[in-house]
Amino acid sequence: MSEKIPGAEKKISAGICGILLGGLGIHKFILGYKKEGIIQLILGVCTCGLAGIVGLIEGIIYLTKSDEDFVKTYIQNKKGWF
Repeated sequence: MSEKIPGAEKKISAGICGILLGGLGIHKFILGYKKEGIIQLILGVCTCGLAGIVGLIEGIIYLTKSDEDFVKTYIQNKKGWF
């Protein structure tokens, strides 16, 4: 039985929220990035959702990374964008 890497449980929820609700920045808040989440939300409102493309791209990136890479990049190193 394989053991889950701490922080990997956020990968699926952040990825799906990034794809479906990217313009609202919810995926940023799931990962604990408050400043980036607020910026994404403001951009989403100001561009009538066009900034959701960033969330879509990030959601796809989250879901295609291995659990180890995801945790190392977004949980440990706190990479806020892409």
